[in-house]
This record gives sequence, C-alpha cells and structure tokens, in this order.
Amino acid sequence: MNKSLNRLSYPYLLWTFIMIVIPFFLIFIYSVTSSKEGSPVIFQFTFDHYREFFSPSNINILNKSIWLAFQTTVYCLILGYPAAWIISKINIRKQNAIILFFILPMWINMLLRTYAWQIILGRSGILSTFFNIINIKYEGILYTDSAVLIGMVYNFIPFMVLPIFTTLIKIDDNLIEAAYDLGASTKETFLKIIFPLSLPGVVTGIILVFLPAVSSFAIPRLLGGGQYVLIGNLIEKQFYLLGNWNFGSAIAIILMILIIISMMFMKKTDELKSRGGGTLPW
Repeated sequence: MNKSLNRLSYPYLLWTFIMIVIPFFLIFIYSVTSSKEGSPVIFQFTFDHYREFFSPSNINILNKSIWLAFQTTVYCLILGYPAAWIISKINIRKQNAIILFFILPMWINMLLRTYAWQIILGRSGILSTFFNIINIKYEGILYTDSAVLIGMVYNFIPFMVLPIFTTLIKIDDNLIEAAYDLGASTKETFLKIIFPLSLPGVVTGIILVFLPAVSSFAIPRLLGGGQYVLIGNLIEKQFYLLGNWNFGSAIAIILMILIIISMMFMKKTDELKSRGGGTLPW
C-alpha cells in the first residue's frame, strides 16, 4: 500500500522539481554570475549584484516595501478579525452567502479590480461625484500613499478573513460557556480563550497577506502612478525594462530570504503562543 502511494507521488515530485526547484536554481545562478563582453569566460562568479543591492536608495525601497506590507497586514487584521468573528456567529446559510461575497472578487483579475479603484479614487471618479453632491471639496487621493494602501487592503483582506473564520468556527462553544460560568468577563473570555485559540488562523492570515504585499508591483504601479517604487517594481524593472537579469535575480533571492525569515519568526511565535494559550488563569 505504501509503495503504491509513493509511486502516485512521483508525478507531483517531478512537477515540483520542474516548476520550483529548477527555476529557483536558475535564479540563484543568475544572481551569483555576470557576463562581460570580450571576456573569454562566458559567466564569471561574483557577489557584486548582492553588494549593489545594499545601496542607500535600494535599502529605502526595501524599507518602504516592508512598511507598506506591515500597514496592509495590520489594517487587514483590524478589519478582518471582527468580520470573521461576525460571520462565524451568524446562521450557516448566511455564512455561506457572505463568504461567497468575499470569494467572488477573487475570481476577477486583480488588475481589473485595481483599475476599478482608479475610477473610484480619481478626481472625476465616483468618490469625487459623491462628495460634490454633499458639497464637500475633494481633490482626489489617486496616485498617493493612501490610494496604494487602500488597494492593497482591498485585494488582500480575503486572505485574512478566511483563515481566521475557519479557525473561529472550530472553537467549541462549551469552552466559552465554561469561561462565563467560571466568572470570566466578555473581555477576559476573548483575550484568554477565543483569541489564543484563533491564533493559528491569525498567523496564517498574516503570512498570506504580508508575503504577497511585500512583493506586490501591480497595485503600487496602477494606484501610485508609476512614481511609487517598491521592491516588486524594482525587480520588474530589472527584468523587463533594463534586461539586468543578474541584479534582478539577486534582489529576488534577498527578498525570498527575508520572507523565509519572516515565516520562521511567525511560526516560532505561534508555537510559543500555543503552549501558553487556551488556559484559564483567572
């Protein structure tokens, strides 16, 4: 039985090797090599591309990307956790309908959803028309930091709501009732029972939001007007505009390392919280 299962896994292992391992290996090779015209050696081993990244301008871009991804994650958590909690407490038929509303926009191409925000946030857009009706002056926030943040939160908030909702509906109601019976207040019950037990969903949501947000390039380019350069835009520029695949690959490797470190940190935090969560210390 085990041998047959192992054989069934071979196509998936082959697919993983072709689609993940080989591309990663090629990106790594590009990041540590360079080609120079007139040189007898086609590819020369070098770390110059990594050293080039640590210039003040590139570090500022990285910091800005991490800060925007952090803001996006925080806002998605602030808005997503209450939404997931409310959905988990309503009738199951209504739950399915509301979850469908969260999923439906994800079926539409992200570029189209982001273009829609251009129409909403522009000076002559829907928001401007609404404010003009109620006699409020509106200059438009398109091509600003706020517009980029709104677009990021809108596109990534379903990735926060769904894992938290999945965790919340698995919490046994008897635990909450037991907490109330033992004299815990609503605040204590949430902080010491509900939130600790929902941490796996919170951690998953944070990872699912932060990782694509820190490397996003389409949303900042469309809502930032091309003047909002993040780490994803920098990688795109190196590959598609400048043709500098070596430097672009080095940036991608550095970003991947930062993402892996972030995931390890979140996993370690979740493990530490899990050991102390779910107790009744009052």
